[in-house]
Amino acid sequence: MSYTTSYYHIVLRTYRSEPTILEEHERELYAYIYGIAKNLNCQTYRIGGMPDHVHIFVSLPSTMPLATFVQRVKTCSSKWLKANPHFPDFQGWGHEYAGFSYSFRDKDMIVNYIKRQKEHHRKRSYADEYRKFLKENMQCFDEKYIFSDD
Repeated sequence: MSYTTSYYHIVLRTYRSEPTILEEHERELYAYIYGIAKNLNCQTYRIGGMPDHVHIFVSLPSTMPLATFVQRVKTCSSKWLKANPHFPDFQGWGHEYAGFSYSFRDKDMIVNYIKRQKEHHRKRSYADEYRKFLKENMQCFDEKYIFSDD
């Protein structure tokens, strides 16, 4: 028997980073994403975000690639959001996403970071936050493509 655990901090943004996730209904979306993850046999530790993006901290089973998980979350939640009258302006998710691996020792740090999104974004924009994640995780990126959805 093999024993593996993969922890990922995933960040999804709305199409064109539009603020289409209304705060008064965000928990409905988070519960829906939690259900998607549960149906995929994933363990969700925290979901949170802002009107223009969502953070998910999850562990994936050894048989599930990160890209598959993100594709399922984006596809299923997009259909649900577009059909839900509480999210009338939602047009879809942005093309790219960020997914960074962490160890179990980092769990509390990531969970607390996601819990404090509202406080955190009083000081830093989503774009600055995203660039910071990419730099901290040694990702090369081209500014002209980083937030392009067209």
